[in-house]
Amino acid sequence: MNKAEFIELVREVSDFSTKKEAEMAVNGFVAAVEKALSKKQTIELVGFGKFEAVMQKGKEGKVPGSNKTYKTKDKYVPKFKPGKGLKDLVAKAK
Repeated sequence: MNKAEFIELVREVSDFSTKKEAEMAVNGFVAAVEKALSKKQTIELVGFGKFEAVMQKGKEGKVPGSNKTYKTKDKYVPKFKPGKGLKDLVAKAK
């Protein structure tokens, strides 16, 4: 499902009368999540899940087929942990 299809789904399952309103809601939600995660804040929606920014340690490795090595730096990455309600709902779907 791409963004346009998702926006249409949001319009269908909610009280939005136009696609434009649904698009504004989706864009607003995405922007709010991005802003909170960029400030390293956690967003917890009970029953749905938790969005958070977690530290990913740097890695060392070797490029296959050569003697070159590389090292990446520590960085923050976004993480989503689904809540029990979402897990149960997905598990029931077939």
